[in-house]
Amino acid sequence: MMRALLLAVTALFLGLFLALPLAAIFGEALRRGWGVYWAAVTEPAALAAVRLTLFAAAVAVPLNLVFGLAAAWAVARFRFPGRSALVTLIDLPLAVSPVVTGLMYMLVFGLQGWLGPWLWERGIEVVFAVPGIILATIFVTLPFVARELIPLLEEQGEEEEQAARLLGAGAWQTFRRVTLPNVRWALLYGVILSVARAFGEFGAVSVVSGHIRGRTNTAPLHIEILYNEYNFAGAFAVATLLALTALGTLAARAALEWRTREAV
Repeated sequence: MMRALLLAVTALFLGLFLALPLAAIFGEALRRGWGVYWAAVTEPAALAAVRLTLFAAAVAVPLNLVFGLAAAWAVARFRFPGRSALVTLIDLPLAVSPVVTGLMYMLVFGLQGWLGPWLWERGIEVVFAVPGIILATIFVTLPFVARELIPLLEEQGEEEEQAARLLGAGAWQTFRRVTLPNVRWALLYGVILSVARAFGEFGAVSVVSGHIRGRTNTAPLHIEILYNEYNFAGAFAVATLLALTALGTLAARAALEWRTREAV
């Protein structure tokens, strides 16, 4: 009885707050037909927003992959002054509001910020330009790879790595042949989460982008503009692209979890 009640409550909650809104997005996007839908997702401003979203993710995710690997290996394998502070800083983007993140970058790189006048004199644009969007995306996606790897590396211990070193392997060989294969699924999992976060980021990017249509609007910002202009069909059409990306991310995550269970 209790199991049936819990399953019913779970199904009702997911139906009302997840499945129904998701179905509404696709229904509204296609309500006026495929022609209107296709026109909305292929107009130049929409394509520019999607390209910028992909570009920001393509820059931010590999950088955070390298950082996450380095930070996780350092935290899990070494004891050094500031180790606790490093772990806290890795978690900082999860605790700070994305809007606050955008304001921090405005304070540093904005025209009235600490570095703004110096950058302006040299013709370097950061905020209200693509570099600011990339910086904001890097910040909000920073924890995911490191946070997936740190507990796993600590749980695995370093016996295999010590054995490899005793057999004459160097640090790079040990990392490439022992450490990396043992964490590859967690690494991919962190990358998937980072990509999903990068695609969906709104708050931090909204502050630093300047909302320049066709230049500094990412897909979430383009959706907001279309909705505010009462172009509901266009807004929901572009929203389906992000929804499909989210569903693809969930599918990849489920596949990785299944693959990890099979490997155990």
